[in-house]
Amino acid sequence: MKWQGMTSAEIAAVDRKTPVVLGIAAIEQHGPHLPVNTDAVIGQHFLEAVDARLGPDVLILPPVQVCCSEHHMDFVGTLTVRHETLIAYVGDILDSVAAHGFRTMMLFNSHGGNQAIGQVILERFGARHPDCRIALLTWWRAAGPELAAITESGFGGVGHACEFETSLIMLAQPDAVRKDRIPGRSKVPTFEWAQFDMLVGARGSLYRGMKEQSGGTGVVGDPSFASAEKGERITATVVDTTAGIIRSLRQ
Repeated sequence: MKWQGMTSAEIAAVDRKTPVVLGIAAIEQHGPHLPVNTDAVIGQHFLEAVDARLGPDVLILPPVQVCCSEHHMDFVGTLTVRHETLIAYVGDILDSVAAHGFRTMMLFNSHGGNQAIGQVILERFGARHPDCRIALLTWWRAAGPELAAITESGFGGVGHACEFETSLIMLAQPDAVRKDRIPGRSKVPTFEWAQFDMLVGARGSLYRGMKEQSGGTGVVGDPSFASAEKGERITATVVDTTAGIIRSLRQ
């Protein structure tokens, strides 16, 4: 069920045990071959499939597309808000949902830059509403072990505008992919302890803007391994995992 397409009376009739899901994404550069709304498209692509799977057992809010992307601001087209702004804005949305009697919520994240601030939002909301249950789900973390069996690019191949994200846009919006501009693997040296990708975390955190992270390309990883068929496999994996987690929250 989609919140924005329902009447007030229809929302009032929804079982208050139904999990309410808010997508958080980004509008930021994704290399020379993907549009700036890539994270938003991917997040909604997954949630559309989850909605189709769960039907009346989930209620999906309109997404928050512009979030925290300050580390991408060296690239034209990126939009960002301050951490404090996102905490307040998303917190207000969640407070509104709670005011209407819903007690189970999830932030569904499709942007790496939202992970840390999403945790802050989660903790602050939970402290304000001890009678509520709230979860934060980042799609590649939620299905990490299963996704590891899909990637072909090896460690460092899935990062940003990469094998996975390019595959998903090839599936969800094939005309949006500039196929003649898909680059090869980005090779950007850094400390061994700071190396990471979507599926393998680093030993420690080291701040680098995206221009430095990507060697100026805007790409971290290897999109040359992307395909729409791979996008289908990623989608099936993430939707299975997400739907299962949402069902568990309802119990």
